[in-house]
Amino acid sequence: MNISLRQLRAFLAVARQRHFRRAADNLHLSQPAVSRHIAELESELGVRLFDRSTREVVPTEAGRYLESAIERVLDELEGVLEHVHSEGERKRGKVRVAAVPTLSASLMPACIADCARAYPELTIQLHDQAQTLVLDSVRGGEVDFGIAIDPPESGEFDGETIMRDPFCLACRPDHPFAKLKTIAWEKLQGQPLILLDYSSGSRPLIDATLRKYGVEAHVVQQTGHTYTAFRMVEAGLGITITPTLSAPPASLAMRPLTPTEQRSVTLIHRRHRSLSPLAALVWNRLRELAEKGPLTSY
Repeated sequence: MNISLRQLRAFLAVARQRHFRRAADNLHLSQPAVSRHIAELESELGVRLFDRSTREVVPTEAGRYLESAIERVLDELEGVLEHVHSEGERKRGKVRVAAVPTLSASLMPACIADCARAYPELTIQLHDQAQTLVLDSVRGGEVDFGIAIDPPESGEFDGETIMRDPFCLACRPDHPFAKLKTIAWEKLQGQPLILLDYSSGSRPLIDATLRKYGVEAHVVQQTGHTYTAFRMVEAGLGITITPTLSAPPASLAMRPLTPTEQRSVTLIHRRHRSLSPLAALVWNRLRELAEKGPLTSY
């Protein structure tokens, strides 16, 4: 049986009003639309629901039974649907987001501040984690969604790439590279490199790019955070490759690497698990922030 809520609402309105035009006015529909809904319902049920005359519309025995049976059920259903709708409109609650450190420091503060202004009763709880832990947090349902770097295509996640973040080089101002406007990847051959370790989503991409340009990486130190890498560069231990969003301190020079190679910033959530309305709101706000353009520049 293919019976719609519109047909049942139209039937109940006609049964109560005993008049097609008044029922149409009550439903804010045209009279032909109400008549069509009733005709479709009668055809689907295979019975006549109303006896019609020029003066009034009277429910048949089947119509009276249907009216008494569905009146309470339909009212309850309307209440349930209204409750679900109001839950979707509600802007009160907590959203948990896991993000890799560079994005926790660049993209997330603006998102949290914007949402705090627009929705004071919404709390965003940030989990500032390495890439491996971001994936684990999303996978285990500890957070509503995560922000990762080129997440693996394992079939575990649904994702949306919201921006591309180019890699650049950071060095001391007295380094020869600081005198150049751009640095070719090939020039990194033999240079002492300070790179993020493999808990980072960027490290596999950096390794692959160095191989792509025939550079044999001379890695002198590996760190868990870009801040540590920058301090080592300041100390003269080497140079580092870093995403643009992870801007080094003013004490270091930052130069674009050419050709441009980028990492993908991707929002991810567990596959086949819908986002809550609040989580979807934060997800959409992050997309909007990313669409505005780079948050940092050289």
